[in-house]
Amino acid sequence: MLNLIILLLPIAAIFLMFRSQKKRQAQAQEMQSAMAPGSPVRTIGGLYGQVKAVNDSSVELEIAPGVVTHFAKSAIAAVIDPQEYDEIINGRPAEDEASELDAEDLDLEAAEEELVEDESVSLDKADGKPAAK
Repeated sequence: MLNLIILLLPIAAIFLMFRSQKKRQAQAQEMQSAMAPGSPVRTIGGLYGQVKAVNDSSVELEIAPGVVTHFAKSAIAAVIDPQEYDEIINGRPAEDEASELDAEDLDLEAAEEELVEDESVSLDKADGKPAAK
């Protein structure tokens, strides 16, 4: 019985390794078929760009305005969401920028109101001495 377990254990491990390899290959194939012109992608080296053209074995990526490079399809690590791409390239999503600007405007208005309300001392023009209001 023990000999049977010792024999079956390596066979089961090999089976699981082949199965996981097949899953990874299927995912890579699915990702490569999802690439289309305009899709934002990340390469295995961590370079972000947008797909300009998909050929049989290569992909043309625009990595900066007017800069197009050629990569092997296998060098593409992931097709990413356009919003995630925008967050990475621009530093933050557009919604955060708009809400942050609105918050800054509100903070400035509140600070101005506080200064006007808290100003209890003004200079008397006649003698230059502070006079209480």
